[in-house]
Amino acid sequence: MKADAKFFYAFCVAGCLAILSSTMSKNPILPLLSQSLGAQGATLGFIAAASTIPGILVSLPAGSLSDLIGSRKVMWFSAIVFATAPFLYLLVTTPLELIIVRFYHGFATAVFVPVANAVIVDRYPQRKAERLSLFSSSTLVGRSLAPFLGGGILLLTNSDYHDVYLVVGAAGVATLVAIFAVFWRETDVVTTAPRRSLGPQLRSLAGDLHVLVASSVEGAQYFVYGSFEFFMVAYAQKVGLGVGAITIIAGVPIVTVVVSKPVMGGLSDRLGRFWPITAGLVMTSLPLLVIPLTSSFPILLVTSLLYGFGFSTATSSTTALVSDISGSSASGSAMGFLGTIMDIGQALGPIVTGYVVATSVGYVGGFWLLAGALLVFAALFTLAFIPRRR
Repeated sequence: MKADAKFFYAFCVAGCLAILSSTMSKNPILPLLSQSLGAQGATLGFIAAASTIPGILVSLPAGSLSDLIGSRKVMWFSAIVFATAPFLYLLVTTPLELIIVRFYHGFATAVFVPVANAVIVDRYPQRKAERLSLFSSSTLVGRSLAPFLGGGILLLTNSDYHDVYLVVGAAGVATLVAIFAVFWRETDVVTTAPRRSLGPQLRSLAGDLHVLVASSVEGAQYFVYGSFEFFMVAYAQKVGLGVGAITIIAGVPIVTVVVSKPVMGGLSDRLGRFWPITAGLVMTSLPLLVIPLTSSFPILLVTSLLYGFGFSTATSSTTALVSDISGSSASGSAMGFLGTIMDIGQALGPIVTGYVVATSVGYVGGFWLLAGALLVFAALFTLAFIPRRR
């Protein structure tokens, strides 16, 4: 029991470092770096989305591969990408080069997240919601520290992007060391899934309406999150806020999620998954309607906080819900399928929003589109799951 607890908490440290590194590479520095390279409009959307495209391509194969060969080697691959990608930002001089580097960096989290979730589901089948929530909170600690650390370095170095990415690289190397240490003696982190090919697994998961809807809700949340994370910074800069204010606005939603997500996860365990997801989708949409109508720092700060709370309320339940429905026969594939849908949403969000923002409707149209998408998926989720509850 002691060894099991030691593994879990060491794994949480590795997750915290991994997400700290990946988040600091984009928040708040990426929009600022992109604009300094001359990127505008839709190009900004492609830069924001580039790192999520690998998730579409490899999340499901990575999860299925961990079912077949175990998680250790798959996790080691992600660790190598975490350690090497940050240093490539130091060589970037054009928006295209930045897109390529972001694409490569995306393979780290595309592999790490679904396989990490599968490891937890398999090791703690009776406590998976609790353990998933705690692990998620540990990664969110890294995510919440990242914008403040990156923004602080920008302030101290007079917006020297190279210094930020050197620190990102140091965090990536620390992630490599942590993941290798956690899995060095692990030989039995293998799921009990039958050795089926990828095609039948995908058809089985995609053919289950409730798995598809629950995963799509996660995809919708990250469609909005990927856009919010990027264009909130760009909008704040457009209305004249400084780096310090932008850093606070970018960091507050993440801190809110860190604090509230474990609580919302516990609430989900007690009340079920339906109400937290439905309420979270609606709550997340409301601040998005207000953001493009104001340039006030206090109002933008409050809307960011409310957005983070709604996001944590919904996402605290979606991963556990997919695991509940799909069962434990192929947890890596189920988590990979969820990750694929999530990354499709996160990749499309900034691209679509970038095109909308570049039109005459501007930021009002972009943020209202995101709010509308969440309300549509709240309705779809309700229609799909109310009969199941009855």
